[in-house]
Amino acid sequence: MRNNKVNLTTKMKSFIRLVKGSRMKLTLSFICIIMCGVTFSQIHNPVKWKTAVEKISDTEFNLIATATIESGWHIYSQKVQEGGPIPTTFFFVKDDNYTLEGSVQEEAGHTIFDTTFEMKVKSFSNKTSFEQLVTVKDANKNIKGSVEFMVCQDTRCLPPTEIDLVFDLTKAKKVTDKKKLVNKKPTKGKNQKGLLSIFFIAFLSGFAALLTPCVFPMIPMTVSFFTKQSKNRSQGIRNAIIYGVSIIVIYVMLGSIVTGVFGADALNALSTNVWFNLAFFFLLIIFAVSFLGAFELTLPSSWGTKVDAQADKGGLIGIFFMALALAIVSFSCTGPIVGTLLVESASKGGIAPIIGMFGFSLAIALPFTLFAIFPGWMNSLPKSGGWLNTVKVVLGFLELALAFKFLSNADLVLQLHLLEREVFLAIWIAIFGVLALYLFGKIQLPHDSPLTHISVGRLSLGLLSLSFTIYMLPGLWGAPLNLISAFPPAQHYSESPYGVGYQKLATQVQASSKGETHTDLPDGAHLMPPHNILAFNDYDKGLAYAKAVNKPILLDFTGHACVNCRKMEQHVWAKDKVLSILKNEVVLISLYVDDKRPLEADEVVESKLRPGKKLRYIGQKWSELQAIKYKTNSQPYYVLMDLNEENLNDPVAYTPDVDEYFNWLKNGVATFK
Repeated sequence: MRNNKVNLTTKMKSFIRLVKGSRMKLTLSFICIIMCGVTFSQIHNPVKWKTAVEKISDTEFNLIATATIESGWHIYSQKVQEGGPIPTTFFFVKDDNYTLEGSVQEEAGHTIFDTTFEMKVKSFSNKTSFEQLVTVKDANKNIKGSVEFMVCQDTRCLPPTEIDLVFDLTKAKKVTDKKKLVNKKPTKGKNQKGLLSIFFIAFLSGFAALLTPCVFPMIPMTVSFFTKQSKNRSQGIRNAIIYGVSIIVIYVMLGSIVTGVFGADALNALSTNVWFNLAFFFLLIIFAVSFLGAFELTLPSSWGTKVDAQADKGGLIGIFFMALALAIVSFSCTGPIVGTLLVESASKGGIAPIIGMFGFSLAIALPFTLFAIFPGWMNSLPKSGGWLNTVKVVLGFLELALAFKFLSNADLVLQLHLLEREVFLAIWIAIFGVLALYLFGKIQLPHDSPLTHISVGRLSLGLLSLSFTIYMLPGLWGAPLNLISAFPPAQHYSESPYGVGYQKLATQVQASSKGETHTDLPDGAHLMPPHNILAFNDYDKGLAYAKAVNKPILLDFTGHACVNCRKMEQHVWAKDKVLSILKNEVVLISLYVDDKRPLEADEVVESKLRPGKKLRYIGQKWSELQAIKYKTNSQPYYVLMDLNEENLNDPVAYTPDVDEYFNWLKNGVATFK
């Protein structure tokens, strides 16, 4: 491309020298502007999609959508956190002829922490494939769908694009490799790494449950029973192992029931459901209050009586019912942890609930089994006491903190802005601050024993809680808090995106070139943080205001998920000389090409670029305006124009050099004057 520009410029200069002084000079200049415009402005289409179909059986097919991506560009994963870039999303036309099995599977890609979005973002470069398994009734019919995606590179992003996809089942290739056939089956959940994470968390949760007042005292009682009732050591070891396996079987059965009743992906789909999140919020609050000592959650006493009767029969069945009795008796302590684990793991989909319950039960079963095999170890166990209740209370505080994560999810879905980032962090700061005071002995709860001294373990845990509380405090002033970035709402979802101490002059704007201030914002205007630049997001209202104050227009084609748009705003617009022009000498109209808000009914028209398709979103309207009028579709893209909507100078794209961007602005404003 650069060589073409050099050749073009050289030829034009030679041609102009030949006709220097002639009347053709003006015409040649006009031709040069047109040609240069074609050279520098273009519609980018860096992603090409192809479809293919693999036949697994007469009724099972694997739909494959492959994206070939130009070097330097990338598209994003299907799963992106709130506030991140636009994810890749697949849609399939509803048809009774086929059933989707699981969800669309994607490749590993590469994940990095994006400092602009302040989150980990997964993307794909060069070439990647997405696969969807389907079961069909008639293999002679096509399956239609579409994919929506956003493509970016280091210096710009393109607006979200939707491409139609057609999967021709009649051209499906037979899959004969058995290993490949296995791989085509939907995983319906996280990968192996994700399952290992669930197992590890569940195991730690089981260990925490083991240290509660309901479970820990049961260890010596149970071990004593096996050692006394067994005729010899080998029988005692066998019975202890059967007891431990029975505990695992009981909890794994519970996980299997949850998976079977709700389905492998049901709770995953509910994870963004408002009512699901609200229900689980209230459930966790009940669990937390129970752990803090307000009341105890217990199963009906008749259940324990019936199970004890079965346990007295002895034998393998008796041992199994002994394990079941443990689960019932300890429910007041283990129930809240098991409930939390089940919903958290089930929301991941697949066999995660089974893996979660296996990890939890293994942590509980191991001590009972090992101490029964090696009864001498019992002497090393700490004595039961007030520390067991301390563990229970700490778990109560953790349940309370986790509850607000689910309330935050509901608030984000509804966009109520009731639990914004500052409020969420304030609640967590209060919870962990009070926990620190409790661990230091400054606060006591109903079931606590008198505290004569603080143990090293309790002091360490208190210092950890206090440190975490202090760590969160700067978050109120805009700190990113990367350690807990997955829990609080994103920074843009807040009362003050740049921190509580940020003073936004919401009622003062520069309304004229003389710098006069007024208390009312013009119709359709707002102040863009953090620089308080008067901006419009509606083209017509911005144009009307520019005519009223007789100022040139800075048209800013941007995007909510545009990385380099934010870099320009944070590093170039923030400079005093640039900021002065933006505030006082131009009218800024920012048009977001990825704005997903629906257009009003009377604004929904057919696309001029894609005949047969309707413009449904506000962003599509601005994206089409940019493509048709300026022959480009990348962001950021800046245009300085007069009140007749004619360009004052050549538009520019991403311009990180402050002096270059300032000179461009200054030149356009001077031309207007």
